[in-house]
Amino acid sequence: MKPPARAIEALFEGTQADPFALLGLHRGPGGTFARAFLPGAELAEAHALDGTLLGTLERTDPRGLFEGKVLGDPQPVTYRCRAGVHAWQVCDPYTFGPVLGPMDDFLIAKGAHFRLFDKLGAHVIDHQGARGVHFAVWAPNAQLVSVVGDFNGWDHRFHPMRRRADIGVWEIFIPGIGTGNAYKYRITGPDGTIQPLKADPYAFFSELRPATASIVAQPGKRDDWNDAPHRAHWAKVDPRRVPITIYEVHAGSWRKPGDGREFFTWDELADRLIPYCLDMGFTHIEFLPVSEHPYDPSWGYQTTGLYAPSARFGGPDGFARFIDGAHQAGLGVLIDWVPAHFPTDAHGLARFDGTHLYEHQDPRLGFHPDWNTAIYNFGRREVESFLVNNALFWAEEYHVDGLRVDAVASMLHRDYSRPAGQWLPNAQGGRENWEAVAFLQGMNRAVHAAQDGFLTMAEESTTWPGVCLPAPAPDAQGTGLGFGFKWNMGFMNDTLKYMSRDAAHRRYHHDDITFGLMYAFTENFVLPLSHDEVVHGKGSLLHKMSGDDWQKFASLRAYYGLMWGYPGKKLLFMGQEFAQRREWSEARELDWDMLQYAPHQGIQAWVRDLNRTYRETAALHARDCEVEGFEWLVVDDMAASVFAWVRRAPGSPDSVPPVVVVSNMTPTLHDHYRLPLPHNGKWRELLNSDSALYGGSGQGNLGGITAIDGAALVVLPPLATVMFIFEGTGERV
Repeated sequence: MKPPARAIEALFEGTQADPFALLGLHRGPGGTFARAFLPGAELAEAHALDGTLLGTLERTDPRGLFEGKVLGDPQPVTYRCRAGVHAWQVCDPYTFGPVLGPMDDFLIAKGAHFRLFDKLGAHVIDHQGARGVHFAVWAPNAQLVSVVGDFNGWDHRFHPMRRRADIGVWEIFIPGIGTGNAYKYRITGPDGTIQPLKADPYAFFSELRPATASIVAQPGKRDDWNDAPHRAHWAKVDPRRVPITIYEVHAGSWRKPGDGREFFTWDELADRLIPYCLDMGFTHIEFLPVSEHPYDPSWGYQTTGLYAPSARFGGPDGFARFIDGAHQAGLGVLIDWVPAHFPTDAHGLARFDGTHLYEHQDPRLGFHPDWNTAIYNFGRREVESFLVNNALFWAEEYHVDGLRVDAVASMLHRDYSRPAGQWLPNAQGGRENWEAVAFLQGMNRAVHAAQDGFLTMAEESTTWPGVCLPAPAPDAQGTGLGFGFKWNMGFMNDTLKYMSRDAAHRRYHHDDITFGLMYAFTENFVLPLSHDEVVHGKGSLLHKMSGDDWQKFASLRAYYGLMWGYPGKKLLFMGQEFAQRREWSEARELDWDMLQYAPHQGIQAWVRDLNRTYRETAALHARDCEVEGFEWLVVDDMAASVFAWVRRAPGSPDSVPPVVVVSNMTPTLHDHYRLPLPHNGKWRELLNSDSALYGGSGQGNLGGITAIDGAALVVLPPLATVMFIFEGTGERV
């Protein structure tokens, strides 16, 4: 049956929404019939994939439409075309059946497909005897979706896709193309408006900005990982009870090549960054977002390619090799993950199919005033699946050890940064965003079920109850979010505010240090001194310290000592381990030349020794998140600005010796300070930030002290933190 003329015209115009009904091979009353769009051809023969001639087609329209009967049943075919002296072959995508199946439809529709990254996006596969790329994209409200790319001259007429009506997914298998091809989706919205060409939401790789096309690629290393011992170790330990010290890194500015290139490759970074972190004693590297993003000054937090490691540092295999190498060296790798917002770049997710598909239509729900970005519609199951699958993707395909989830507070509360009248309450009239809560709970359930030992950390700055409590079952109610850890923003804010005050005034703000212990064990905390504290005019950590230059360095050493002795896991942004003087900028590398100067060398040596001691001393890490690991010894000496406490781990004092941490936050030397101690006997001076090794004045306790009747007279150096470890008989006072 000859199709209506308007259907054929739609083929030529690229507006035919059901190309598979017209093109390809079809069984009819007179046998099998072929129709193909082959612009530029004058003659065309249909051949089976094994080369068997099936028939010659007649050109029925000079614009490139060929039709004719062919032998056999419908099957994939290749057309051998000729125009004058030129000849070429085209394997017809419209002779191939769909790749997705009924089970995919069922799971996608239910929101329970946990391998979407294996189904959607672009995948090099073998299908019905041919090798090519299967494309699939969710665009339920589109009238038409076509794949355009460097393989079809970016001409939308060549590869309009098949619509799976039940789930709103469009798919096509294009034989003869493969890894390295660039592509986008051309989407006609429900009102007939052609959208800007869209990058693939599930793309595994992208062009280097400012170009924005997606690239057909494989994610990661696949079958040649060598990190099984590392993953097995973290699968069997309780992360709350092992040392975790995190070095936060912006991959593009830690170091620069210096040879005219903007960035090192992942392999080059591995050769430099992994040994450095090992030498410094960190247990984990945490990267600011590594997903593809168009704008460098966003530092990756406005990502347009959640599934694609940024092309700035080379291909996906390089990132996988970095992680594998770090794991073999004993280092974990965490990445920042950003489900809180996404940018409105034309090639991204905004109005993806001509509607507010991924984001809320109402700006009171779907626009973020702080970042001028859109907000995901967490209550839509397909959007939730997109994000949950992304978390699973990084865990499973790239073996990352965990996710630090950005801006969780902004997700949990509908009124975050919004004045009255500019936000919508929930169904109960409250401010809680229960859809986002359910998403975060589902994400944590999914990743922890898929990968034992996987870490999730929430940047959450409110008093939400139960950030680290287990997430309830999907059909149960509860506020527990299921995170492994929460960033302790209160510790960071209070203690930095305290350290910025003139030492003479600190006595009036003693509770900036002590208050944090009122809630220190309500969650599993990470103590973060992150990138956020050294940008946007905030200066470096060194220049947050009060006093002259000597006092700034001494205060910073004392502050780090207090932090490493304080309950909680540790995080330090790059450059602060050697007291970078300038505020951080993503546009330049760290000021490594500062290490030619002794004060900066001293800070670096101090951080190295803090990390080593923290890792080797059970009392300092084994009860970071539990109250029995901490006890105040001096909490109320405001006049001297002295703080002292004991850290413990289970076991006898002889087998697991406790550690006492003492901080003197004034420039005054106390040479006969009466320090209460929990055990009589010998206490060795474990660390002293005032040691000359670190640039201090060299005051100390000649290697140790002896407690008699529950106390000892100790030397407290100026602006210093000292740690003592018990080496006595175990007599408790």
